[in-house]
Amino acid sequence: MTGTTETAFQIINETGRGPAVLLCEHASALIPPEYHGLGLAEEDLHSHAVWDPGALALAEALSAALDAPLVAGAVSRLVYDCNRPPEAPSAMPERSERIAVPGNAGLSPEARAARVAQVYTPFCDAVDRVLAARQAQGTPFALVTLHSFTPLWHGTPREVELGLLHDADSRLADAMLDHAPALPHRILRRNAPYGPEDGVTHSLQRHGLRHGLPNVMIEARNDLLADAAAVEAMADELLALLRPAFATLGLTEAHHA
Repeated sequence: MTGTTETAFQIINETGRGPAVLLCEHASALIPPEYHGLGLAEEDLHSHAVWDPGALALAEALSAALDAPLVAGAVSRLVYDCNRPPEAPSAMPERSERIAVPGNAGLSPEARAARVAQVYTPFCDAVDRVLAARQAQGTPFALVTLHSFTPLWHGTPREVELGLLHDADSRLADAMLDHAPALPHRILRRNAPYGPEDGVTHSLQRHGLRHGLPNVMIEARNDLLADAAAVEAMADELLALLRPAFATLGLTEAHHA
């Protein structure tokens, strides 16, 4: 597996020829020194507000299993959330659930533009390059984004364990949900714990719909990704949905001699 790392992103298995390109926008808890921790309390610096715990490990497992290129964010989503467009307030949120983000309060247009240039634009450019290279290989593929979510939101438990989110194109989510009986123990939902109306499908729009790619956003509850064994188990469960769904859509896995 090959990998390259830049300031705003990391590319893993860049030349993979599998049936998907993977994104993990909230892979990193890194807040570069010049942002002075965004003024966060010490106990909040590695909370779910800062990144998606377990999501990168899950994405890496799927990348290896599917021979899929993976573009992962290398900066905290509180500096810039690469799953939000620049005009969205939530791209640089002043609050995440119950956590205040002082370093994002009252940002000037110039400060916002600087973060777009430092984080969002390089990330999107990297995704565009990977998609173009994968398209040049000449076989069809899907876009799959990997996220995790917290079991408690504003103190309320979330029952859902695995969410399959889609925007206008539901082909891949539909095909995965058709195989949900393969995971009878799992609480699996469409567009949960949130959906397009919550502004969370920007990457699907920007990188999937725009290129006509079947696409899905996978949300795994982060208590189910607590260690390496749990991540491996979740990856296997997702493969039980993804592989037959890819076959349904005519996206076949490459076989290497």
